[in-house]
Amino acid sequence: MSLPSGEPPSFLAVGKIRRPHGVRGEVLLEVYTDFPERLSPGRVVYAGERRERLVIRQARSRHDGLLLAFEGFDTPEAVGRLRHQVLYIAAQDAAPLPAGSYYAYQFMGMTVVVEADGRELGQIGEILITGANDVYVVRGAQGEVLLPAIPQVIRQIDLQAKRMTVHLLPGLLEEEGE
Repeated sequence: MSLPSGEPPSFLAVGKIRRPHGVRGEVLLEVYTDFPERLSPGRVVYAGERRERLVIRQARSRHDGLLLAFEGFDTPEAVGRLRHQVLYIAAQDAAPLPAGSYYAYQFMGMTVVVEADGRELGQIGEILITGANDVYVVRGAQGEVLLPAIPQVIRQIDLQAKRMTVHLLPGLLEEEGE
């Protein structure tokens, strides 16, 4: 994932269409969003790089994702062309996040400084999604530093100043001379 300078995008990715499901034109969606319940009937979404406008006709949860049906798509053949496309919502349609929650784009390009001495590590250039927690890839003069997005490391986030203050746990930085 890489977004230039943390500018708000026009669209936010909410999942990836894996494959058609069943005989009624449903698709299996790999969910990216923390709020899949917002992908409900009547919701407008956009598919692929061309941002094809779709209206959700039906949505139901499944153990490995979400099953969606779209208006005007009633057969597996009709939805087959949507296979492997990313599904988006318009950014202006995104619901406000709870306090202390952020969209990934807000971190891109953010300057990361060390709590103990104020030294700058670099800027967040990528976010890795892992099973346990996200990992921020910070690129600076000393190369890449991987910071786990956990409270013990991330001490303060200032969106206005585009600045993140971190506490470096032992082993997060390669020591000089090693």
